[in-house]
Amino acid sequence: MSNSDTSRRFFLQCGVAGTVAGYQLPTAAADSIPPALAPAIGKLEPFFTPADEFRDVSRGKPVPHTLPEEKRREVGLTRETWQLEIISDPENPATLGKQFLKKDDTALDFATLLKLGEKHAVRFARVMTCLNIGCPLGMGLWEGVPLRTVLWMTQPKENLRRVFFHGFHNDDPKQLFRASLPAGRVLEDPDNVPPVILCYKLNGEWLSPERGAPVRVVVPEHYGFKSVKWLTHLTLSNLASANDTYSNGNNDIDSPLKTFAATLSVPGKTTANTPIPVTGYAQVGISGLAKVQVWVTPTGKGWAADDPYFTTAPWTDAHIVPPPAKWGGGVTDMLLKDAMGFDAKGNPKSWPMLFGKAHWAALLPGLPAGEYTLRCRTIDTKGAAQPMPRPFKKSGRCDIESVKISVE
Repeated sequence: MSNSDTSRRFFLQCGVAGTVAGYQLPTAAADSIPPALAPAIGKLEPFFTPADEFRDVSRGKPVPHTLPEEKRREVGLTRETWQLEIISDPENPATLGKQFLKKDDTALDFATLLKLGEKHAVRFARVMTCLNIGCPLGMGLWEGVPLRTVLWMTQPKENLRRVFFHGFHNDDPKQLFRASLPAGRVLEDPDNVPPVILCYKLNGEWLSPERGAPVRVVVPEHYGFKSVKWLTHLTLSNLASANDTYSNGNNDIDSPLKTFAATLSVPGKTTANTPIPVTGYAQVGISGLAKVQVWVTPTGKGWAADDPYFTTAPWTDAHIVPPPAKWGGGVTDMLLKDAMGFDAKGNPKSWPMLFGKAHWAALLPGLPAGEYTLRCRTIDTKGAAQPMPRPFKKSGRCDIESVKISVE
């Protein structure tokens, strides 16, 4: 079994694809899909992942969300007791007009954050993915206050180059998990990219402890390690470089989400000369998604050593499944009407959505008896075929998946 096969099996075990959801296509969209694919599409998981079905890869001994409620209250991990300190970096100070500290009772509390949200809150759809796993942990609708709104409350004047943030990890310096962003990214959003937020809701409900409650960071275009859970501290710094915890594992901490495809439903055995329905998902990274393609070849058939990514193979286009009639995960049309990337009726302004997921389906032709290998890949909006333009594992996994099919 290849690494890609392992990633697919892991994804299926995450709970993300574990529920037969009865995926419902709008009537007009259904007309563009071959009828033979309808049963397979109907078994796809919902577009939005129920909050309690996200895969959890939290750190900590013990993991903070496992602490008893009394302890979580004591350390500020409930909405009633949460406080956020915002300070200038003592070693590389930014010039601020104001700091927010627990010791002088000025730290930001949850009620104040919600008050800011009455004017500034945003919500957007975004897939959460771990840099080193190679499959999404879940697809959510995240809501919170832009980080820049809080940053401006410190009245920054000069020498602000980077924003560091970390959460609660048992008051143990050895367990500290932190991430950072350039100040420019916090203050200004690239085209079609939502702001970095201090997040307190997922799919319209308060964050659960497992998802980082009461407040976490969500960085739309980055892998999950940037979206620090159980947020307690912001540090505004004149330091020019990052010191993210993830850099200690030789990870590329500045690599945004990649575009890639993988399978969900592929029959392990099938009958000769019978069309084969297959389905999968695609993560839509920073370069967007133009196509998903599939290719079937007899198992064991060699390939040119100088073409490791099968660029000259006879790939064929799969169907990118249109937006669903019902989104799942507890997300209502009313929530989507106010969300970034959706119109006043709750319909996505573009499809597939940047930093989201999309489902795909393909009807493979009937094959003679034998053993075959199915591969899938994406083509991004710049024309780059997976795993390009960034094939390196430490910048996010995007291997071309291979799945075995036995035809009898």
